[in-house]
Amino acid sequence: MIRVLLVDDHDLVRVGFKSLLENIPNIEVIGEANNGEDAITLAGSLKPNVILMDVKMPGIGGLVATERIKHRYPDCKILAVTIYGEEPYPSRILQAGALGYITKGANIDEMVQAIRAVATGKRYISPEVAQQLALKHLNKETETPFDNLSEREMQVLIMITSGQKVQEIADQLCISSKTVNSYRYRLFEKLGVDTDVELTHLAIRHELIDTDN
Repeated sequence: MIRVLLVDDHDLVRVGFKSLLENIPNIEVIGEANNGEDAITLAGSLKPNVILMDVKMPGIGGLVATERIKHRYPDCKILAVTIYGEEPYPSRILQAGALGYITKGANIDEMVQAIRAVATGKRYISPEVAQQLALKHLNKETETPFDNLSEREMQVLIMITSGQKVQEIADQLCISSKTVNSYRYRLFEKLGVDTDVELTHLAIRHELIDTDN
């Protein structure tokens, strides 16, 4: 039996996934979380085989949650399920330790296939995302200004552009506010911006932020 933990900040998404999976043989939804912090806690207490992880959520988000879960519970397999099919999200969460990546536009057959593949330790990346990742290495036009950021810089960027304050970011990442500001100014320098507002506009322009939410 594959024990699945659902992690998504939208209640309707979790309800929908649970409804779709409840009649699938050998797959059992054992818990739900609506943020990355709770996902880490439940990964330890429930010991799921597979976590369906949203990428963009309040708090530390799916990227940091994936990194921490893989560090603490390396046997836990993570499948990113998100609306974001564009870079840099796929590369980043796969680098953080996710084994699979599908979009919320996938049908139930693909989701089940992805869950079963990831549960056995195999990679599963939806075809459109896999094509993007392959083309990225061949076509310079697919590069974004964020490609040269470190993992931690990317985490801080996502949290800043989500409207989180320096102290909030420091608390969630377990670093000092001074360190957060160091990363912040390093981001400004690398990306050629001077303020958080300019940083956010750059993220919106490259679809790093979902402006519909």
